[in-house]
Amino acid sequence: MLLQDPLFIVVAIACLVVLGILLTGIGGFAKGGDFNRKHANRIMRYRIYAQFVAVVLLLLFVLIRRGG
Repeated sequence: MLLQDPLFIVVAIACLVVLGILLTGIGGFAKGGDFNRKHANRIMRYRIYAQFVAVVLLLLFVLIRRGG
């Protein structure tokens, strides 16, 4: 079962982290103001790093589970 697989749990958490960072960035952009000016680029940079890690983990998960 997938929910008992530690690597699947790590991949799911990584995807949720990406989602959280993305929603924070979108929320800051929508609100605008001082927070957006100070942090928008940094937040989206963090999203790119987190997204890279999530994609690598996802590819690793698929590679391991397919028996490759």
